[in-house]
Amino acid sequence: MQLEPIPLMSAWTHNGVRAGFEVLFAEAIEHGHVLRGHTTAVEGPEAWSVGYRIEVDPQWCTRRAEVRSVSAAGTVRTTIERIEGADGVQWFVDGVPRPDLEGCLDVDLESSVVTNTLPVHRLDLTPRKTHAAPAVFVRAGDLSVERLEQEYRLRSRTSEAIKFDYASSTFDYACELSYDASGLIVRYPGIAHRER
Repeated sequence: MQLEPIPLMSAWTHNGVRAGFEVLFAEAIEHGHVLRGHTTAVEGPEAWSVGYRIEVDPQWCTRRAEVRSVSAAGTVRTTIERIEGADGVQWFVDGVPRPDLEGCLDVDLESSVVTNTLPVHRLDLTPRKTHAAPAVFVRAGDLSVERLEQEYRLRSRTSEAIKFDYASSTFDYACELSYDASGLIVRYPGIAHRER
């Protein structure tokens, strides 16, 4: 799907499940993009701050994600890599192979709405056609990693806005996601809305 260039800076207020704020700084590089961002939030009795640097290739598939979480429990870091080799594509979490993540092309951070842009940029979506987009899901507090099953279905598209029906069987959750023309979330019900 051809989208407008991603803005250099964006920001969201997180509200609903958590209260917080997220910023994104995007950079086009020779072979893809780098997304650097930070979310600071209070969720229930917990407060956390998660910083990330995600590198994607020209098709918006994740190459590498470096994530750091700070909470009352301390600071944790993780590095997630998608490496293409003679044996095909493999995912590594802190250098350890993760065959359970086979078939995933994206990383999805629980702490961020930015990562919902990755499949939108890559998939050739036809209206009302459902596309599976499994992802490497990273929890906000402890940065534990699991497989996330999710689907996107294009609901509508204009020159200024894109709407998708989103569903995750992993969390038994479904909603309508609203994006701008660059593929960044404008409204994620119960999670966040775009400020800039």
